[in-house]
Amino acid sequence: MRTFLTIVFSLVLFVSAANAIDEKKLVDMTYAFASDTLHWPTAKPFQLDKVNEGRTPQGFWYSSYNYSGSEHVGTHLDAPFHFAEGRWTTEQIPLGKTIGPAVVIDVRRKTEIERDYLLTVNDIHSWEKRYGRLPKGGIVLMYTGWGRYWGDRKRYLGTDEPGNVSDLHFPGFSKEAAEFLIKQRSIKAVGIDTPSIDHGPSRDFLAHQIFGAANVPIFENVASLEKLPAKGATVFAIPMKIKGGSGAPLRIFALLP
Repeated sequence: MRTFLTIVFSLVLFVSAANAIDEKKLVDMTYAFASDTLHWPTAKPFQLDKVNEGRTPQGFWYSSYNYSGSEHVGTHLDAPFHFAEGRWTTEQIPLGKTIGPAVVIDVRRKTEIERDYLLTVNDIHSWEKRYGRLPKGGIVLMYTGWGRYWGDRKRYLGTDEPGNVSDLHFPGFSKEAAEFLIKQRSIKAVGIDTPSIDHGPSRDFLAHQIFGAANVPIFENVASLEKLPAKGATVFAIPMKIKGGSGAPLRIFALLP
């Protein structure tokens, strides 16, 4: 009986909290999924196929569709298993690992100078000098300003040639920054507003390997980082629960302070 009452009480608190949320403080950080949604040059694009759409003989509206595409299209999650054998697949990632305090590290000035810029440990220290030590269990988001190129495949990726992975150019995380965030700051997840946590020219994908080995989920093609403060927001990143998946489409949003 006590367990039942505890569950009921928890549900009441959850409903009350949901009703109290100020929608003006919610920021959608997800790009819509469509046939023209940007994706990795070798990935299968998102596709929505109409099965039914229109009025039935009985007069009511009915629509139904089939969808397909790579796990890694548009705003998506990279599961640790993507680059680390034996680590979490998509459905194994605890929700607690994808919800947490947002840390937005703004490196736009540097990416304007160097298209393939790598986040450094000094960038992290500079953030901490201004805002304080990174919170334990934080979700670190690299804000490169790449969202301004969304929809322009060549500017966003560096090439618009299908299948071309030799001419990719965009910012990412350095090996040193990835190791520092795991070993020195105990972050729970990372994200970026580019196609990959590793910069475009990468061939060994060290940031993926490092974060994956530590069971740290990765969020890529994250939208609307310009709407988040450097600290104080809470991120909620909810992936499709694909059993055995290496990633998944992601609905990610933030609650502003």
